[in-house]
Amino acid sequence: MAKEIKTIGVLTSGGDAPGMNAAIRAVVREALGKGLKVKGIKRGFAGLLQEEIMDMDARSVSDTIQRGGTILQTARCLEFKTAEGQERGAEICKKHGIDGMIVIGGDGSFQGAQKLARLGINTIGIPGTIDLDIACTEYTIGFDTAVNTAMEAIDKVRDTSTSHERCSIIEVMGRGAGYIALWCGIANGAEDILLPERYDFDEQKLVNHIIENRKRGKQHHIIINAEGIGHSESMAKRIEAATGIETRATILGHMQRGGSPTCKDRVYASIMGCYAVDLLCEGKTNRVVAYCNGDFTDYDIDEALAMKKGIPEYQFQYCTNLAI
Repeated sequence: MAKEIKTIGVLTSGGDAPGMNAAIRAVVREALGKGLKVKGIKRGFAGLLQEEIMDMDARSVSDTIQRGGTILQTARCLEFKTAEGQERGAEICKKHGIDGMIVIGGDGSFQGAQKLARLGINTIGIPGTIDLDIACTEYTIGFDTAVNTAMEAIDKVRDTSTSHERCSIIEVMGRGAGYIALWCGIANGAEDILLPERYDFDEQKLVNHIIENRKRGKQHHIIINAEGIGHSESMAKRIEAATGIETRATILGHMQRGGSPTCKDRVYASIMGCYAVDLLCEGKTNRVVAYCNGDFTDYDIDEALAMKKGIPEYQFQYCTNLAI
């Protein structure tokens, strides 16, 4: 018999992502519409262990859908990686009457959700990360906003790079995943793109490409460098020394996490929030919401965490072909 859910808890964990507030808003209002109580947990699993738990109503999420970041705030929590921390988290949920939990975050957050589910708290994960590195889903909350922010910034750097006839290395976020770099490489018409999944660390190949393009009359050379490779400043110095062409590094950094979410991030995050509440009401647990093949669906968290995600070969090849 499915466990009856009366009170849902919601938290955001790990790195913040634009659209998280839309998901929180959807969770709160969908749950209230079904006659459930909602408790917001501040600062992720760390806040859960500190019992930073508050009642939420429809007004709690008013005027939030357009805001970046997360109104519940977020943090990383090493204590929750221990069995003792996980057990205490489950006990705190029971103490506050939370019988269903929605965790918005990335793979690390889903591991915490998985542990709560095993300890008797019905738990659903929602993919919230700008890195797009969760294998079970084609969409993660925040990626669309982050990649558009990066694209617009790179357009601006390109203008000044052309004016000064420079080579520009622009470093984008994504940790060990190259999706932001890949998309910007295509959208910004970059001459080179360095992805953690593909880069062979052959700088001489880069140097040769820059020199060849300059001989053909190119007034600039844009290299998109993924965060997982990094070292953009030292790379710029080496390339300038090897080519004689002024080379600058620009690290876009955490500006990519902020800002008002795009329409896509607001809409998809809202649907995922409602979907997660519906799964809990059906008695489901240890599931993660996903977007695949044009529709919203869900996977077992164990299965989702076991999946691997790589850079699509045809997208990488097209990016290379278009840079000629």
